[in-house]
Amino acid sequence: MWKKEVNDFLTYLKSVETSQTFLSRCYHTNKLEEAETKSYQNCYRFLYYLEHGRTFYETSRNAPLMVKPILLFYGMVHLLKACLLTKRPDYPENTSLLAHGVSTRKRKKQQYSFWKDEVKIQHNGLFPYFSNVLFQIDPLKDRKIAMHRLFAHIPEVSRLIQFHHGSTPLIKIGSCQENQLRFPLSCLDTYHVTETAFLSKMAAFFPPFLAKKTTKSHLIVDIPGPVTPHSQGPVFFDWEEESIFFPSGREQFTEWHEIMAHYLLLYNLSMICRYETEWWGDLLHSLPNEDHPFIVHFLQITADKVPFLLGWYLYDQQ
Repeated sequence: MWKKEVNDFLTYLKSVETSQTFLSRCYHTNKLEEAETKSYQNCYRFLYYLEHGRTFYETSRNAPLMVKPILLFYGMVHLLKACLLTKRPDYPENTSLLAHGVSTRKRKKQQYSFWKDEVKIQHNGLFPYFSNVLFQIDPLKDRKIAMHRLFAHIPEVSRLIQFHHGSTPLIKIGSCQENQLRFPLSCLDTYHVTETAFLSKMAAFFPPFLAKKTTKSHLIVDIPGPVTPHSQGPVFFDWEEESIFFPSGREQFTEWHEIMAHYLLLYNLSMICRYETEWWGDLLHSLPNEDHPFIVHFLQITADKVPFLLGWYLYDQQ
């Protein structure tokens, strides 16, 4: 349903005139000064960010796995910059924003595990900047974050986590075509709250609850319209099923947007395949540990999902 709309909209933006019209609309909507002038100044840059991003993603489809993370990471960076131009016409306001905004620790120790590895979020750079501007989230509350926590933000990967660990960090609570959410009653136990307290907490993250009922297994609430892919944590969108997922327990609860998890995972993988070639080569050719299926599956998912989610971000501003 939404995939075609997003693809059609991105096709519509493949000209200077349509890109300028779109940027002008964005700037006027956000009540920015000199909206017309800024839209003319930025339309070529916006158009090239989109074109370069799409080119990186299209190239990655036929590229060997050995270099795929680099192509996917820089494709994502260009699409993020296009999205930022719709909110901040003077981006980048200073040179500190040109940094990635995240760093990896030195390696490689024996028995290194990507699953357990961490990245450190920096005060300046693209990651904290786009997190704040696009999603109004301050990521610095978590200065370090492990890869397994980032995988847990992605519904399509949660199935692999269930196979591996016997439990899933995300549970399905509805469909994008429905105006109803179904929370398992087990959530009340894992969140250690009463039904009233749970609904009160969730009301901040969903459309207004119109009605509720409780069955033997679920707490069911009606909402005025379907949850869209633009939603951010604790709501996660499975683009294969067009379903809505929710953290299964308090430990997995987050307000992060899924895009943030893709960025950090791709950053770390792109650094590994550039600078840790021995470990990366062993992973791809020897299949030595649990990291391999998670990494390969993630790269398959992110190649399609990130362009869709960022494309939806642009489409939604219409």
